[in-house]
Amino acid sequence: MNIVDSSGWLAYFADEPNAKHFLSPLSNSALLVVPTVTIYEVFKVILRESGENEALQAVVAMQKGTVVDLNTPLAIAASKLNLEYNLPMADSIILATAQAFKAIIWTQDADFKKISNVKYFPKK
Repeated sequence: MNIVDSSGWLAYFADEPNAKHFLSPLSNSALLVVPTVTIYEVFKVILRESGENEALQAVVAMQKGTVVDLNTPLAIAASKLNLEYNLPMADSIILATAQAFKAIIWTQDADFKKISNVKYFPKK
């Protein structure tokens, strides 16, 4: 299973230099897990930078994976991970979701670079 975090989705949608690193996990929707917090973050950025139509198109693409809502067990696990790794809230939720689904996180976010089961690509 794979999770592409918000930075990876945004790189992909903007066709940034690192977009190529996210093609593999994004091309197999059967193995793609999408935390709802990722949809929130991606929609917000694209809405701000490009408009609602583009943001909604991004959400449609993201929903091809298995969308995972934040529930009580994930919230508790994310809180613990927040304290353990000193992560921002969204990153804690993404990590908790990845652990629950035994997924690899694909990211450009330096907050994840020292965590296991993460494929980190520094932003170019």
